[in-house]
Amino acid sequence: MRLDFVTIFPDYFAPLELSLLGKARENGLLDVRVHDLRGWTDDVHRTVDDSPYGGGPGMIMKPEPWGRALTDLSGQSAAVHRAASSDVPERPRVIILTPAGRPFDQAYAQDLAASPWLIFCCGRYEGLDARVGESWGDDEISIGDYVLAGGEVAALVIVEAVVRLLPGVLGNAESALDDSFSHGLLEAPAYTRPPEWEGLLVPAVLRSGDHGAISRWRTEQSHKRTRDTRPDLLPDDA
Repeated sequence: MRLDFVTIFPDYFAPLELSLLGKARENGLLDVRVHDLRGWTDDVHRTVDDSPYGGGPGMIMKPEPWGRALTDLSGQSAAVHRAASSDVPERPRVIILTPAGRPFDQAYAQDLAASPWLIFCCGRYEGLDARVGESWGDDEISIGDYVLAGGEVAALVIVEAVVRLLPGVLGNAESALDDSFSHGLLEAPAYTRPPEWEGLLVPAVLRSGDHGAISRWRTEQSHKRTRDTRPDLLPDDA
């Protein structure tokens, strides 16, 4: 998978060298490229923002640098990008990070994991000029009902969730299958050695060796945890 990040703070993406992401890059599973948006400006001050039409607080990121950046990175114009089928390998999936976007969840991560090429547009200030999304945006994504200083953190969150779903990234591919939200429920509590810690015991069923009983316990605990913590995930009749 190829990942491009367009930002005015390239150093924000240093974590891409670490942990599973770093190993995936070393193993050739990820082609990661980080780009400074200011490289596509055309004035001495490398300006990327301007005041909003109609007034209001803050500044808006100008469309021209974004248009140039996305044209150069994708090798195509906005019109060609819009017209191309989404399953063409040479066509990137352009993602704009915004609190006004579609909520990100595990199902969305699985959808993105099927795409061979993602470009993340990391906005700042009051966001991108809306015409960038109209011309280029395939997805507008929010990671939660709150506002961040910029899209870089959101991009890292999404990439962390997506990359671990790629074949070969996790040492045990089944780990991703049992994650919270993978079956619409939260994952059951997990334990490891020692069997007793500070007076607290690992549930006896997990030490029983009875795999059927363990499976049933985990299912029950998954439902209980979801009911207690995230009842919104359950159907109304559950």
